[in-house]
Amino acid sequence: MLENKAASRYAKSLIDLAQEQNALEDIKKDMVLVDQVIDDSSELEALLNNPIVPLDKKESILINVFGTHVHEVTKTFLKLIVKKGRSEIIFGTAKAFIQQYNVIKGIVTAYVTSAIELTEASRAEIVALVKKEVQANEVIIKEKVNEKLIGGFILKVGDKQFDASIANGLNKLKKEFAQGIV
Repeated sequence: MLENKAASRYAKSLIDLAQEQNALEDIKKDMVLVDQVIDDSSELEALLNNPIVPLDKKESILINVFGTHVHEVTKTFLKLIVKKGRSEIIFGTAKAFIQQYNVIKGIVTAYVTSAIELTEASRAEIVALVKKEVQANEVIIKEKVNEKLIGGFILKVGDKQFDASIANGLNKLKKEFAQGIV
């Protein structure tokens, strides 16, 4: 919990700095890269979380991994976090940065679980619905197929969920029969 708060504060500071330097888009790309690389490399994540590994070694590895691929502000920021002995929150800071960036830009992520893969028309309909309901500028759809749904879909945006699956409908009907409502 404390690491999440610290990561969120570091991310906010980095966003403020990025805006001052007119490099918000570049640094957002960098944070996406940092997030993906650490997520894909359990070894790098373990190294960053290991308190026994010397700070200069961690810094050297990070610069070797990201050095030529990231903005100078990002490079300096990564070095600063390591020098402060907080390398374990780099992953969380990247995630928090992306979340805060999305809030600033009005970007929301809609998680759709459906029985079959969505068609382009279905995607467009979902995007239009979500934009209208949450006043978003942009909607990113994360899709997942779950054959157990039988049909329909489940849509999650933030803390809201809309369940239009046939399985959910059948479960509701089953409960109503069990309670003698129908």
